[in-house]
Amino acid sequence: MKKPLDKSSSAQVIMMKRTPDFVVPAQKIVVGKMGSTYGVRGWLRLFSSTEIASNIFDYQPWFIQRAGQWQSIELERWKHHNHDLIIKIKSVDDQGSASQLTNCEIVVDSTQLPVLSTNDYYWKDLIGCQVITTNGYQLGKIIDMMETGSNDVMVVKADLKDAFGIKERLIPYLDKQVVKRVNVDDKRVEVDWEPNF
Repeated sequence: MKKPLDKSSSAQVIMMKRTPDFVVPAQKIVVGKMGSTYGVRGWLRLFSSTEIASNIFDYQPWFIQRAGQWQSIELERWKHHNHDLIIKIKSVDDQGSASQLTNCEIVVDSTQLPVLSTNDYYWKDLIGCQVITTNGYQLGKIIDMMETGSNDVMVVKADLKDAFGIKERLIPYLDKQVVKRVNVDDKRVEVDWEPNF
């Protein structure tokens, strides 16, 4: 159930929408997501998609999309809390305003990411790759990557005429054990995986 916000909370969010002009990057990449509120002073939990969680702060400015509109947000402060990261966004000073940002994905310009060596790639490079078993069966196309704690997982949307009637597969990204070859240029990932899973 949504709780109504007091007028001061709404005003703060409107002020945030009227930040100075900004340009939404053409090459966007999601680097994290804002979680639940923390306390009553506008702090939020942060889920970082960067390899080292705190590296998310190296990429600025942050952009979020709310109600179909892009906004630039400014990080005021951040800190570790237990095993989490918590953040304070500028002009978000109470729990009501912060709760409006819960579950917003944090997007940055992907051109800020470091250039990788020849055989390395980012998760974003795997999106859209065809996943094929070592026996040649086409499992589908990678539509997302998930971090589960123990290992990363490829979310694979199966082909419409999948022989096993599967619509989506979750395949662990275990290098050498499951994932045998990745060719980002050809958009192809070869896996040792049973197609009926």
